[in-house]
Amino acid sequence: MSESREFCPRCGDPVPARRAPLPGEPSGRDALLCDDCYFADFELVDAPDRIEVLVCSGCGAVRRGDSWRDVGARDYTDVAVDEVAEALGVHVEASDVEWGVEPEQVDENTVRMHCHFSGVVRGTLRSAEVTVPVKISRGTCDRCGRIAGGYYAGVVQVRADDRDLRPAERAEALSIAESYVADQEADGDREAFITEVNETEDGPDIKLSSNRLAQNVATRITEELGGSFESYPTLVTEDGDGNEVYRVTFAVRLPRYAPGEILDPEDGDGPVLVTGVSGRLQGVRLATGEAYASAFDEGDAPEATRLGTREDAAETTVVTVEDENAIQVLDPETYEAKTVPNPSFVDADADTVLAFEHEGAVHLVPDDAE
Repeated sequence: MSESREFCPRCGDPVPARRAPLPGEPSGRDALLCDDCYFADFELVDAPDRIEVLVCSGCGAVRRGDSWRDVGARDYTDVAVDEVAEALGVHVEASDVEWGVEPEQVDENTVRMHCHFSGVVRGTLRSAEVTVPVKISRGTCDRCGRIAGGYYAGVVQVRADDRDLRPAERAEALSIAESYVADQEADGDREAFITEVNETEDGPDIKLSSNRLAQNVATRITEELGGSFESYPTLVTEDGDGNEVYRVTFAVRLPRYAPGEILDPEDGDGPVLVTGVSGRLQGVRLATGEAYASAFDEGDAPEATRLGTREDAAETTVVTVEDENAIQVLDPETYEAKTVPNPSFVDADADTVLAFEHEGAVHLVPDDAE
């Protein structure tokens, strides 16, 4: 019995019978051609005659279609390689495809890409070389345009309740905002940016690109530094569909007392060095070294008298340890020997201690390591 054969629809030569194409494989007239006729019109690579790339001169983003994309390229040659890789098409029947590219910098704005391809088609190794000029033009993306124009939608105002912000609190609030925005950018949110930071006498005003971003920044600042915030929307315009557009100010209020302050809760047990303000005021009793926490109903703002800060304490000499309850030190202001309570945070063999003097009374203060 003779072997079943078919005929090439172009030249009429007999060709071996082929199996039916699987889903996704080429079918129709081209699939029936003999190898000579098939390869006569075969192109391994489909390449454009020229590629034009619009790159943002501010951030390096590339315009693709109707949107801008951050490509993370080191220079415009990397951009050209990426764009050529996106634009080139390899024939669907090719397998085991390998390719390489050799960029040639023609001038500042033109890169000629020499591309080399190889792949197996119908059991035959095929190769192709194409050269694609890439023209680089520069523009400004929507994001950089908004930043340059001073656009913002939300403001985070950082203040403290009934006191001045400390320099460390200002710096920490800005660090929290910058870190969060950077994380959003790294996750692909090109609309996340800080437009401007205005340092006022009362605290920083942080202008951000969206109300959502500003609210999240305010939330993270209060989570890290304590306190709370309230929002105050202001109608600024209407969009093209007639929807009202609001600019929202998020007023952050850090707690009334800050870590490092020395307070007298006036409960009869003496001053407290504040160590935390998360929910409730936490601290250390200077007379005993015992832990202190404000009542639940007082939260982080109990009634107390400010005596000073830990920075006001000075190193002074231990004269003698009288017993576990009393120690004699030199007054850091008058250098007189004074007997004061011996708190648990003072080492028994200490030669010096930190002491804080207020209205004639001397109080010992924990070291930084406490």
